[in-house]
Amino acid sequence: MSRHRSTIACALVVSGAALFTGVGGAVAQAEPSIPPAIASLLEAGSSGLGNSAPAADAPRLASVDNFRDVAGTGAGYSAAFRHVNKGVFYRANAIVPNDADMATLTGLKLSTVYDLRSDDEVGQKADKLPAGVTYKRIPILSGNINEMLGKIQGPDDARKMMQDMNKTFVTGTVERSKFKELLTDMANTAGGQVFHCTAGKDRTGWTSALLLSIAGVDQKTIMDDYLLTNEYAKDSIAKNTAGLKAAFGDRYTNYLPLVTVESSFLQAGLDQVTASYGSMDKYLSEGLGLDAATIGKLKAKLLG
Repeated sequence: MSRHRSTIACALVVSGAALFTGVGGAVAQAEPSIPPAIASLLEAGSSGLGNSAPAADAPRLASVDNFRDVAGTGAGYSAAFRHVNKGVFYRANAIVPNDADMATLTGLKLSTVYDLRSDDEVGQKADKLPAGVTYKRIPILSGNINEMLGKIQGPDDARKMMQDMNKTFVTGTVERSKFKELLTDMANTAGGQVFHCTAGKDRTGWTSALLLSIAGVDQKTIMDDYLLTNEYAKDSIAKNTAGLKAAFGDRYTNYLPLVTVESSFLQAGLDQVTASYGSMDKYLSEGLGLDAATIGKLKAKLLG
């Protein structure tokens, strides 16, 4: 590796840049129109329809700033006549909490954490978890990062790198096998579960989008959820931007797309799903090899 490529890679890893991160996106059916009278009952949590008050929103964590509930906030994301269940699946960036946030995480009584990072990423910042939480590594990293970094001469090159990474979640044999393993484990594991990568945006975002797609959440909501990283992780993004400026001076703008999310990143993956499989359902069943029982278990957790 050239000294230039090594400098870029080190600077991005040390700054915690979102380069090595998790995903997002999914193709879902448009939500059908709901008669106003029924909609009002659903929103009110009518006991006659078996609904109850929504679970509390996921806590905001200062030291794990991209920690959030896959189901969203309030009543949870809408999926046809129901809302996605909160408190079941959480997404995050690297879990290295301060004392206050550790106490908060302990209070959630989580069962399992899935770490999607590579060995190098874990070596930079290993998770610190509450006692009794099961930790499982399912590393997912698309392509040769250093080779890709060496091709970046401007912001559009960085955008293409992120778009290509999302496409590989659809086309890559290893990547697809890892997402199958992750979703299968999540379907068969009880209790609250967290999945994360380094910045919680690309690998993590793709996983979240798959779950929301299985639940039947519409594509606009899935995209909006993906873009929330720019709000939740704004402090981390500012810190990473400062690190890029210190390392590369005026050239730091070439790498800015690596530390944020843009709709084109997720859309590249969604478009690849359509090109390769025709639909998200076929990507899940044929591309990932998930059987109907596993998808059914995930849907039951999300909506049951």
